[in-house]
Amino acid sequence: MLRKLRIPVVAAALTLPLIGSAAYAQESADNLAARPMDVGVSTVAAEITGERTGEELTRNDTVLYTSPRTVISYPGAAYVKVHVNAMKLAAGDRLVVSDPAGRERHVYTADPSRSARPSSDSSATFHRTQGFGAMSIDGDTAVVTIEKTSRASARSLDRAGHGVRIDRVWRGLTDAERLADQTRAVCGRDARQDAICYAQSHPTHYARSKATAKIIMNGSGSCTAWRVGNTNRMLTNNHCIKAANAVRTTEVQFGYDCATCGRNDPVTPTKVSGAEFFKTNATLDYTLFSMDRFEAVTSFGTIYLDPRIPVAGEEIYIPGHGDGKPKRISIVEEPGAPQTCTVYKVSGNRTSYNCDTSGGNSGSPVLSATSHKAISLHNTGRCPNDNGSNRIDKIYPEIQSMIDNRIR
Repeated sequence: MLRKLRIPVVAAALTLPLIGSAAYAQESADNLAARPMDVGVSTVAAEITGERTGEELTRNDTVLYTSPRTVISYPGAAYVKVHVNAMKLAAGDRLVVSDPAGRERHVYTADPSRSARPSSDSSATFHRTQGFGAMSIDGDTAVVTIEKTSRASARSLDRAGHGVRIDRVWRGLTDAERLADQTRAVCGRDARQDAICYAQSHPTHYARSKATAKIIMNGSGSCTAWRVGNTNRMLTNNHCIKAANAVRTTEVQFGYDCATCGRNDPVTPTKVSGAEFFKTNATLDYTLFSMDRFEAVTSFGTIYLDPRIPVAGEEIYIPGHGDGKPKRISIVEEPGAPQTCTVYKVSGNRTSYNCDTSGGNSGSPVLSATSHKAISLHNTGRCPNDNGSNRIDKIYPEIQSMIDNRIR
């Protein structure tokens, strides 16, 4: 049931001097807009697995000080993620990627692929040997702006080679495209509800679900991941993130939830990037990694592991981002019915159940309804009775030295 997302590898010769190099500085009379594009070479695998929720598109946009704003729009797109090929700003100036209303803003004062990221700058992802990906903008339009505070004239800065070059974007699929492309493992009618629907009736289920995040890998693939233990650690599937270079392409979105039950009105999530790759295992289908700007997401809480053998018949629930949509929780097996999700079978490394899932739920925690700890890591879907996961008691011995699983 796992869908493979194929992402083409684009290779180009590195023929131009790098931003910030002495050679680049000497080209003071060469306007950025007149230079041929140097797109760098892809640093990610040609094939990434996960639910396909976006597509990569090439661009050739130049933002100069004399024309400091450009609008990138794809009607109906779920998100727009901009890749900056080159950026050179005067001291004190900044690049802002925002939605048209300015409610969501990601700010960059320096190219994080060339120097350490200032603590005030937004997170970024890294996909090629040149440039960086700004955090995505929810909705179908991104506005890219140079905000100038420096005293030099805009024209002189352009002549000195300052500005921003955009070489590609990722466009989130429209609702119609996503519905046509999605993989589902809904057993009967879909009983999942927006997380907020359970805030009053199941407050502990709702609270634990906050530690679950949507992840976007390489701008186009979507899975679920979740914070584990007391430190900066995240768990997801190996088939979502296989290696360190994939972690660096990954955007982590906490709080991507609907504001109102059943209204499809998602709030703007807190977005950070993947940072360090720790451990993976293809057989048990897990990957452990960390995040940039950990302090920005600690308020969403965490999930602890329950490293025991699951028991057939015990009640469970699964929060996650199936279809790349705002977080939903699977608690009951059929809408309006009292039958809660339960473990159907335990065999070998596997736990199976009828809890509704779909593509994008890969990496979701399977939580005990009693302890509210994770007992399994969701990774496959097939009805009936075989939506499945790998047992935490099998995964835990491999990662216990790298996490802090003590309840505080």
